Amino acid sequence: MRNVVKVRLYPTPGQKLSLAKAFGSCRYIWNYCLAENNRIYKDTGKGISAITMKRWLPQLKKQEKTEWLKETYSQCLQSSVINLGIAFKNFFEKRGGYPRFKSKYGKQSLQYPQNVKVAGNGLYLPKIGEVKANLHRLFDGELKTVTISKTKTNKYYASLLFDDGLPEIKVDSNGKVLGIDLGISSYCITSDGSKYDNPKHLQKHEGNLKRKQRKLSRKQKGSLSRNKARLLVARAQEKISNARQDFLHKLSRKLVNKSQVIVCEDLNIKGMVRNHKLAKAISDCGWGMFLNFLEYKCKKEGKVFLQIDRFFPSSKTCNHCLNVVDSLPLDVRTWDCPSCQTKGIDRDINAAKNCRDEGIRILSCGTRDTANGRNVRQRRGRKSTVVAVADEVGSLH
Repeated sequence: MRNVVKVRLYPTPGQKLSLAKAFGSCRYIWNYCLAENNRIYKDTGKGISAITMKRWLPQLKKQEKTEWLKETYSQCLQSSVINLGIAFKNFFEKRGGYPRFKSKYGKQSLQYPQNVKVAGNGLYLPKIGEVKANLHRLFDGELKTVTISKTKTNKYYASLLFDDGLPEIKVDSNGKVLGIDLGISSYCITSDGSKYDNPKHLQKHEGNLKRKQRKLSRKQKGSLSRNKARLLVARAQEKISNARQDFLHKLSRKLVNKSQVIVCEDLNIKGMVRNHKLAKAISDCGWGMFLNFLEYKCKKEGKVFLQIDRFFPSSKTCNHCLNVVDSLPLDVRTWDCPSCQTKGIDRDINAAKNCRDEGIRILSCGTRDTANGRNVRQRRGRKSTVVAVADEVGSLH
């Protein structure tokens, strides 16, 4: 089983210079291989494999213009080529966008696939030496890959990947099932009636961020004052990001600890942010990051994380009688069921309960089809159907 821990690095001025050279070399190799790949594909219509790009490295080191590549650890350059090959593979398999050229003004990173050791109060990096680190947490097992990164605020971090050699924990679905519904006013609503408020981190710091961005826009490009103003804006953005991640980590940990199965909807976040009235609020929530945190925490502890289809009408379905109303605008937070005459149905809690029940049905039946296998006509592209009579064979209600 593999575990990752991220630690803060405190390099000396000489080590910062060595890391800057290493970042620049890896960035140059990435951009060079990407440019050559684009050129060859334009001329021949064929791409280049990562093995072919690796063979270019010794030739580049022999050239007079790029002999400074010898100062960087060779395996870091090879990892940059491998990562470019993975980026192309993700693009062709529609898991990501087309690889882009890297800039020296953005976040910098490089990767050590081996030969990094934990030594005393720091990490030993090949060709750089022992770098002081805040090793607040370590895992048992072999240290595999180490990724060194530098943020826009000139902070250095190292992500350590440990492999303890133990098999992954078997997934067990026997336990409490918790359905969650994500929102804006209330960030997370659970099927047991709990509501967690949205801290709205961007809204709290928006005034400070606007003021610093306004000062940055007035600076002359290329000046030292502009670089200082850019650093202030980066720090403000980093503060917002750290506050958001801290909230999401704590909330996801709390939900995973109190349940064995977590069920939520597969949200189309890219489509939702196209609404210009809610785009900023939705982006500030960080729903995608929150779902990733829930997934990896559940997987690590042998728990189940399940996402139901995004077209499942969780909000418009009455949890008591399974009746689906025709329309339910976003400004309607409570509604009355015309079928079973249930009054004051809370929209968010009702959606969380329907997500929980749909998750239980999928786990018990092992399929996303209808509960009893009848030829029920699907509505609006939904893969699962809960619109059924109350005494249907196999129905949870």
